[in-house]
Amino acid sequence: MATLLDFVGNTPLVELNRLNPNPAVKLYGKMEGQNPGGSVKDRPALNMIKGAIDRGELKPGMKLIEATSGNTGIALAMIARLYNVEIELVLPQNSTRERVLTMQAYGAKVTLLESMESARDYAEAQVEKGGYFLLNQFANPDNYLAHYRTTGPEIWRDTQGKITHFVSSMGTTGTIMGTSRYLKEQNPGVQIVGCQPSEGSQIPGIRKWPEEYLPKIFDPSRVDRTIEVSQDDATEMTRRLAREEGVFAGMSSGGSVHAALKLIEELEEGVVVCIICDRGDRYLSSDLFNQEGL
Repeated sequence: MATLLDFVGNTPLVELNRLNPNPAVKLYGKMEGQNPGGSVKDRPALNMIKGAIDRGELKPGMKLIEATSGNTGIALAMIARLYNVEIELVLPQNSTRERVLTMQAYGAKVTLLESMESARDYAEAQVEKGGYFLLNQFANPDNYLAHYRTTGPEIWRDTQGKITHFVSSMGTTGTIMGTSRYLKEQNPGVQIVGCQPSEGSQIPGIRKWPEEYLPKIFDPSRVDRTIEVSQDDATEMTRRLAREEGVFAGMSSGGSVHAALKLIEELEEGVVVCIICDRGDRYLSSDLFNQEGL
């Protein structure tokens, strides 16, 4: 009999043909909101917890702690509960109420701090005091290996090896690092495109880190190109995704699709795949889908 964890991954790949103005290029979205925990982060959360247990690093009675902007926290809260592990999640205080309540519903302790950087510092300080185990998604190879083993192979399979460009928002960079590694092994010509916020833009799930906080798993040589997206462009594209494609997703997905469409403007042909990171119901208490905006 299958358990909930057996349904992590193998998410649908759907064509986004209403937003795409170029009939010579196919645009597909990888629907990661269909994971049990509602986001792409189910994949690394499962791989990181299982890996730590299998290696004997996470021992019975130890508590997990992790800094997260939201989706990783929800995934970790769900999966930690299934492994009967206590967890504290440290979030920036601007995290939406839906995310906080979802983590608490799974039984996680939630601590809100000023910023993502302060959340990371707090988590590391708690580990130094003892009794906590830090998965550290920003430096943990199990993060990107989850995508090397699942996301990349699924995209290659579902495009019949015809993918020419892969577009992903960049936060911890685990998705783009692992998927890039796999796709480049199959075809070095596949172009890997990262999406980052423009100066002054705040887009949940996408970050341009200060040098001292740059994820250790990030290898810039695995990204062929980076496209910057403004907060306004990401917001508008997220709303268009819902109105025109029936895809109800979060703001990082809007950023990813906006970057993909900018890329498509330059292409004469190709198969472009972008990551639809999560579901839009996690942002209903924010201004993302307010009626004035719609």
